[in-house]
Amino acid sequence: MFDPITTIAALLCVALLSGAGVFFGVQYLNKVRKKDAETEAKAIIDRAMQDAENYRRETELALKETSMKQKEEIEKEKRSIRQSQSDKERQLDKRQGILDQQADDLRKQERSVQDSKKALAKRVEEQAKLEEKLKEKIEAQERALYEVLNLTKEEASERLLAKLDRELTEEEGAIIKRHEKRIAETCEENARNMLLLSLQRYAASHTAEATTCTVDIPNDDMKGRVIGREGRNIRAFERVTGVDVIIDDTPGVVIVSAFDAIRRETARLTLTRLIADGRIHPSRIEEIYEQAKIDISSFIQRAGEEACQEADLPRPHERVVNFLGRLYFRTSYSQNVLRHSLEVAFIAGAIAGEIGLNERLARRCGLLHDLGKAADHELEGGHPKIGADILKRYGEPFEVVQAALNHHEDPRLANPYTTLVAAADACSASRPGARRETLEHYVKRMEDLEKIAKEIPHVEQAYAVQAGREMRVIVNPQLTTDESAAKICHDIVGELTKRLQFPGEIKVTVIRESRTTDVAK
Repeated sequence: MFDPITTIAALLCVALLSGAGVFFGVQYLNKVRKKDAETEAKAIIDRAMQDAENYRRETELALKETSMKQKEEIEKEKRSIRQSQSDKERQLDKRQGILDQQADDLRKQERSVQDSKKALAKRVEEQAKLEEKLKEKIEAQERALYEVLNLTKEEASERLLAKLDRELTEEEGAIIKRHEKRIAETCEENARNMLLLSLQRYAASHTAEATTCTVDIPNDDMKGRVIGREGRNIRAFERVTGVDVIIDDTPGVVIVSAFDAIRRETARLTLTRLIADGRIHPSRIEEIYEQAKIDISSFIQRAGEEACQEADLPRPHERVVNFLGRLYFRTSYSQNVLRHSLEVAFIAGAIAGEIGLNERLARRCGLLHDLGKAADHELEGGHPKIGADILKRYGEPFEVVQAALNHHEDPRLANPYTTLVAAADACSASRPGARRETLEHYVKRMEDLEKIAKEIPHVEQAYAVQAGREMRVIVNPQLTTDESAAKICHDIVGELTKRLQFPGEIKVTVIRESRTTDVAK
């Protein structure tokens, strides 16, 4: 039989134990749930941090892309602005040139009007003088008539015959002068027709070479490759070739500058081949430059041989042919010297055929007359003397040597080929379009030459002739002697050398002349 108290106590114990178990179980479950919640919260925070980092990176990339696009747009806009400015500058330069031309035309018209006014005033003055002379003659005739009225028949006849004799004598002199003038005009016309016929039989176009040339490049990135890292390539190129390379904002172009045309052409060919090859570095530059030098030398030799063939002449010495080919790269007043020499050769040959001289020898003299210009920058002296020395050294005929030496001197009748070459040279040089020099510059140079000469004491007149290659100065004979005339000539040469820049040479001739005039009665 159960004891109720014991049963109740047992139940209480069981209830207490059950409550304690439930309590501890609940506490354990709460602890486990809290731990899981902390783990989940930590994972959520980690994912949030990762997402934030990814978002930051994506934002930075987007900002960089936006910045690059904006920079590209800014660069495009800058290029567009530069192009627009360049176009505007060209338009302004063109308009300025038109305005300058219009101003020059206006000045020429003003000078023409002034000259017309002066000529009109001069004609009015001459007309007044003629009227005065006519009035005097009428009065003289009236006086003569009054005298005749008081003369006898014999005296009147004698006076009339004397007057007729004077008139016939004057008429005879007028007839002689008229025939002399007609003969001179006929000779001049024949000579002019002969020269024109010779010029018409040979007409060549001349190309003017400047001190710069351009090399086209495929894109602007190639400019950076030409320059190289820290300018290494461009310095090596300038050192090897001896030219200046100009790289500016002009798109698609690199400029090569040098006064030596052969060196400039060699550098241009080298740079063209380097750009086509794509490998640009110092050792490659030297290799390509040596190949270009060989090619240019071959071209020079071939140009000399072709010139001899074109002139239909026997081939001269190899060195003469080489010097002749070098003239292809030489210009005089912007006229290509090789083409000029060929033109002189054909003109001289045509004139020689007209007057009965050896046509082939005349062509040879004309072709080689400027040979000294191929070496005048390497040797001392003017190109006539240098050319004559070279031709004499390599066995050219006497007429050819004399034509090269004296074609800028006064005509020498002892050697007609020299005079013939001098005439052909003048025809070729003075032909319109052959030499690219404006009229204003030409007149200004002539005026400067004469002005400098007239500044020397005791100089009365100075004339620039032969396109500025010669000065003829007239001094006062009473105030100078032969010795002082030589001093004046030396002073003029010194002043011209010091104050002017001119190609070639200028020959100065001082003339001191005394004249005594009397009349036999």
